[in-house]
Amino acid sequence: MKRVIVERIEMRVFIGVMALLAVGLAADLALIQPADVAARLSAKGMAPAIFHVGPNLLYRNKHIPGSIYAGPGSRPEGLEALKAAVAKLPKDREIILYCGCCPWSNCPNVKPAVELLKQMGYTHVKAMFVETNFAKDWIDKGYPVEAGTAMK
Repeated sequence: MKRVIVERIEMRVFIGVMALLAVGLAADLALIQPADVAARLSAKGMAPAIFHVGPNLLYRNKHIPGSIYAGPGSRPEGLEALKAAVAKLPKDREIILYCGCCPWSNCPNVKPAVELLKQMGYTHVKAMFVETNFAKDWIDKGYPVEAGTAMK
């Protein structure tokens, strides 16, 4: 009986992992986990350029230290703001985009922003995988945050 339960749990985990991979691959997104982003913040060397592409309210409340608010990726004005924000970056600079407004599968902001940067020729663009929301997947895990208004 225990073996059957363990096998069922393993199968559910396997299906969950495969579903996550399918979501990432289907949208042709390079994903990075929040723990890896947090580690990059304290690592030596050139830090990635990090952009918040979700609602301004979320950014003002709490955001990843050093991240730049680039407007919601689901709106034309947000994509224009992102274009302006990355304009002076080299095309091979590592860029991490994140939102956190809602569960990953429902987020309207990250995928359009990633697609825009790829179309612009940026070659090292990653999306931070925020499974549930920024509060649960970043703040509640004790990763560093800062608060403040979006600087333009």
